[in-house]
Amino acid sequence: MNRRYPQTRFYGLLLASALLAGCPASKTDKVTIRGSNTVGEELLPHLISEYRKQRPDVTFDLEFKGTGYGFGALMNGQCDIAAASREANMNEMRLARERSLEFNDSIIGSYSVAVVVNAANPVTNLTLAQVRDIFTGAVQNWKEVGGPDGPLNLYIRDPISGTYLGFRELAMENQPYALGHLKTFTNYDSIVQAVAGDPGGVGYCAIQKTKKPGVKGVPIGGVAPVVFSVNEGKYPYARVLRLCTDKGKEGARVREFIQFVQSARGQAMLDEMGYVPRP
Repeated sequence: MNRRYPQTRFYGLLLASALLAGCPASKTDKVTIRGSNTVGEELLPHLISEYRKQRPDVTFDLEFKGTGYGFGALMNGQCDIAAASREANMNEMRLARERSLEFNDSIIGSYSVAVVVNAANPVTNLTLAQVRDIFTGAVQNWKEVGGPDGPLNLYIRDPISGTYLGFRELAMENQPYALGHLKTFTNYDSIVQAVAGDPGGVGYCAIQKTKKPGVKGVPIGGVAPVVFSVNEGKYPYARVLRLCTDKGKEGARVREFIQFVQSARGQAMLDEMGYVPRP
């Protein structure tokens, strides 16, 4: 963000951007969702597809440009649901109060990423700084982080995936990935397979996949990559995912869809896709 602009003006621009999108709030059988790429890239389309097996009459209008965009659209009445990978901040809460809007914040689960190494690697813990330096290339030999004398080989998601950016935000302070000893893959299973076959390999995947043969999830700052630590808010590479609405204007179909996402079937789908279901 340009530091010359005060925060108030920044959020004003977000609101204006949402208004210019020109997407009116839904009618009875149409649900309009704006917001987080983390929620919208893969998760919501799959959930919507399953929901529409029971409600084929309900249509969805989707656009994902970030959590701030979603909150701005919701405050301007341009969507029914703001998909968010964080809580509304102080400025967004203030702007909502000025518009007599009360956020109804429904937690649907968490996005999390585990760092995995080859099962034979003696490294049993990494700090936040070490993970950052490994993936940015500042560390290039395992001996620099307590491992054997040998090169680090990085296995990551492809640049068009949301996880490529998500991990960079969560673990790398938004710094670019290292250029050498790096291979990209289109899914977590391929990353896990590559790390399992390479004693010098390191990558990332969904927490559920750390139990695959040949790899192990590495604790970060002493916190293990397990569902419990994510739900306790202790694991650093995780974001709570939310579907936010205007409580005073929440339609029946909107509430029904959110209840489906929070239902046993919806939560099972989150787990199947590598997300952590809500507690």
